[in-house]
Amino acid sequence: MSYSRWAFLICIASLFFYKPTSADSNPTPKELSEIPQNFLNFAKKAETFDWMVRIRRKIHQNPELAYQEFETSNLIKQELENMGISCKHPVAGTGLLGFVGSGQPPFVAIRADMDALAMQEMVESEYKSKNDGKMHACGHDGHVTMLLGAARILQEHHHLLKGTVVLVFQPAEEGGGGAKKMIESGSIDNVQAIFGLHNDPLVPLGQVACRPGPLAAGSGRFQAEISGKGGHAAIPQQAIDPILAASNVIVSLQQLVSRESDPLDSQVVTVAKFQGGGAFNVIPDSVAIGGTFRAFSVKSLLYLKQRIEEVIVGQAAVQRCNATVTFNNEDLPMYPPTVNDKELHKHFQRVAVDMLGISKVTDYNPVMGAEDFSFYQERIPGYFFILGTKDEAAQERSALLHSPYYNFNEDALPVGAALHASLAVRYLLESQTGNPTGNGHRHDEL
Repeated sequence: MSYSRWAFLICIASLFFYKPTSADSNPTPKELSEIPQNFLNFAKKAETFDWMVRIRRKIHQNPELAYQEFETSNLIKQELENMGISCKHPVAGTGLLGFVGSGQPPFVAIRADMDALAMQEMVESEYKSKNDGKMHACGHDGHVTMLLGAARILQEHHHLLKGTVVLVFQPAEEGGGGAKKMIESGSIDNVQAIFGLHNDPLVPLGQVACRPGPLAAGSGRFQAEISGKGGHAAIPQQAIDPILAASNVIVSLQQLVSRESDPLDSQVVTVAKFQGGGAFNVIPDSVAIGGTFRAFSVKSLLYLKQRIEEVIVGQAAVQRCNATVTFNNEDLPMYPPTVNDKELHKHFQRVAVDMLGISKVTDYNPVMGAEDFSFYQERIPGYFFILGTKDEAAQERSALLHSPYYNFNEDALPVGAALHASLAVRYLLESQTGNPTGNGHRHDEL
């Protein structure tokens, strides 16, 4: 369904949910600066907070892997409809969109990822995963809940919306490139800017961390089959040893970063998979290796991809072996770097400081991990920030992301929900004054 049709439906719905106030005109600078704190106070109210906790725990109990988030998606749809928010469902398989506001431009989006990981949960709790071999070990259950919390805040403060907020609930962030499929489904058509977040158990609760420019690296995957000739370990001269060839390949791949890349252009090549042989006295016919490559620019990613194939094929040939190399495919696309728009960074800082205070808004060093929010940033100005979830008072160290002992800190829910809502509302209000943020440039390079 086109945006114009959704806009009509939202306009009709707004007749029932509009709250007339003296704030029909744009807020004063003082009123504008008070919005984030007011939203945070609303999110901290027992009724709102308890509701978010219930949702988060229900999602946590029922984790679903990439493109299998059917129950999660249905839960979100039901909650949005309960709030009177129009939605489009399904999108990109299991995703969905919600629409809050006037139904008219400008459009701004806020996004959450929904998928879990293929891991067995080791945390004992009343809301432990009911699905064996699956758990929310990256906090996406918290991400979804905070976006629903933002939806509740936005609907309650409908009169402040000078445009439309698009709520993007996205499947398959963990390697499946769900953002790419959401874009292909038209999810951000006509959207001027998009915001997203990720929780971090190393950043203190109540703080946020951010930076303009590169935040997370782009990432690609490779696999290689190195074929030789099997034989007895006692007579290696009658065999062609693919294990030796693969070992030389791995050593040579490490030299791509140490000897071919600019030391100031961070890159990583990691071989994390090595499979070959099943007996201590038999040289196998073939060996399989695989890994990832990461960089902060598209140019560097493409160079690494080219050289990885050349090195694997060439080094295998030196040892009389053959090699075939494959890279990402449609189901597992290569992720571009996550690069934050510089003007949106200023917008984020203003909003976050108004909500949390300047001491709670900290810098964040770039990381070599990848995030598929980057696909949105290739199309429109986007901003991705880090939400602290570390419990400083806890006796034990918080489990890290992707750990079977990880558990999202629910005390962070109000901050994330209020920040989502505040960033969107303030963006729309500032757009009305003729000072929209975001420079609209595509980010291919540092």
